[in-house]
Amino acid sequence: MAHLIVTPIAALDAPELELYRTLRRIEEHERAGVLVATNVKVVERLFASRFEVLSALLTPAWFEKFEGPLRARPEKEIVVFVGEKALLETITGYHLHQGALAVGKIPQQPTLAELLTRSPRPLLVAAVEGIASAENLGAVVRSCAAFGVHFLIVGETCVSPLQRRAVSGSMGSIFEQNVVRAENLIATLAELRANGVYCVAAHLAPDATKLSGVNLRGDICLVFGAEGPGLSAAAVAACDSVAQIAMPSHMNSLNVASATAVFLYEATRQRERRP
Repeated sequence: MAHLIVTPIAALDAPELELYRTLRRIEEHERAGVLVATNVKVVERLFASRFEVLSALLTPAWFEKFEGPLRARPEKEIVVFVGEKALLETITGYHLHQGALAVGKIPQQPTLAELLTRSPRPLLVAAVEGIASAENLGAVVRSCAAFGVHFLIVGETCVSPLQRRAVSGSMGSIFEQNVVRAENLIATLAELRANGVYCVAAHLAPDATKLSGVNLRGDICLVFGAEGPGLSAAAVAACDSVAQIAMPSHMNSLNVASATAVFLYEATRQRERRP
């Protein structure tokens, strides 16, 4: 059980509160190997996760609720700063702050080779390219966790899935979803194919197969791009086939988070019908 070092605060200027005061420095936080959870649901999931909890900043009411889960953590000690809601709201503003924040340590992520070795078959993998919106990437992570994706591959042209807004967008599901950060997505797709994984590009193209007509029961990787540009020509060429969602003629695409959910639902539906 964790020993809680409870520290009442009346101001936010102490050096040990710097991570909470610098929420916009997302790259700096990630380089330091930490993330800040700023949503009550995300904080709750952080406290229940395998991520190490370094500290928490809570109102008295939220400390009362979270004291039990914090004490049940495996860390030797956790610092808990407790301040009134009016004080905590000055960090990010009334509409963004709910009275509970926490800092977690980013654990070392498994490699692609490790995940290919230990993941059960048939594999269900997703990959993304060129996603600049942290909120969209967070929603993709959430869909992956919801539909049982074994791991998500995040290409080098995407924002980090561990940015504060991506973590919030995932509603904390990033704490349980395996993620691989690819230094070269095209090479990673080639490695998947070399390991028998069938790669399907979610892309609008004249020769694209309707999603319902693609066999998604085996080892597969579904590859998604940003809504505007879609997948690059190189990414499409690196896949085995191209698929698209059947839609009325006046529509031609969905937000990447919505498209991911539709593709993953179809994959799950097909797999549930496997003999």
